[in-house]
Amino acid sequence: MSFTSTVKNEVSKLEINEIDSITELSAIIKNTAVIDKSIKITTENASVARRIFTLVKELFNYVSKITVRRGYNFNKNYIYIIEINHDVDKILKKLSLNNNIPEEYIVDDIELQRAYLMGVFLGSGSINDPKKSRYHLEFLVDTKEYAEFINKLLNNFRLNSKILKRENKYMIYIKEAEKIGDFLRIINATNAVFYFEDIRIYRDHKNMTNRLNNCEQANVDRIIETATNQIKDIEILEQNDAVDLLDDKVKQVLKYRKKYPEVSLTELSEIITIETGNSITKSGIYHRMKKITELAKKIKEKN
Repeated sequence: MSFTSTVKNEVSKLEINEIDSITELSAIIKNTAVIDKSIKITTENASVARRIFTLVKELFNYVSKITVRRGYNFNKNYIYIIEINHDVDKILKKLSLNNNIPEEYIVDDIELQRAYLMGVFLGSGSINDPKKSRYHLEFLVDTKEYAEFINKLLNNFRLNSKILKRENKYMIYIKEAEKIGDFLRIINATNAVFYFEDIRIYRDHKNMTNRLNNCEQANVDRIIETATNQIKDIEILEQNDAVDLLDDKVKQVLKYRKKYPEVSLTELSEIITIETGNSITKSGIYHRMKKITELAKKIKEKN
């Protein structure tokens, strides 16, 4: 079962009051139905089909006709078709479905907006499993005007959603993991939130560990490269009998660099301080090594 189906199954079982039910059903029908002389709602999710059937029965005292059939090939799930043939005009009016955008009373406050977004998700929402792929939540709708309406509702909750035209439809999408988690909270998908956040925390921790390991490896590579270049400079001085041109303090650093060719400057300063009893900082090591490098450079230029 996909993560989308799991979330829809959970949300479909939530108990809500009558006012929220009107708003939720309005959104579901808007996003799943073909409306003519009848209302024909199509979904591949059995829980959503039961939800629609129950809401219609409770709100309008009407028992819908349900047809179940397989998809267009045998690999697809069953398709559930709910038909409403009675009091269609009355239902459309009460659910504010006569216009592309519902009237204000459908989404008049925050709780109704939550209910509407719940219905939109049940009707046209899709969410990637965070364990298997990138973070992505989307809604696919028919018109730009309606896409902008949904986008505004989402951003009332500061979810940073965006709109993208996809062929002859419009996609409203969210890609930030934190915002997708917030959306799941908004529609009260509690179990899905726990699952999603556990995976998100694990992935964030894993990514941070990888970044730290990469950073550490890069530091090691830089240390090795620096030490290797310093050893080469020392060899140039020795080959050209130029070591005696250095003062005693620089000679001391030269001696310890040869003795410990793979350590960092920080480690080298600690070793010299411990073994000689004379304190020297990383900066002091750097400046003395710089004199060795400058002298080696002059010799190379001269040669």
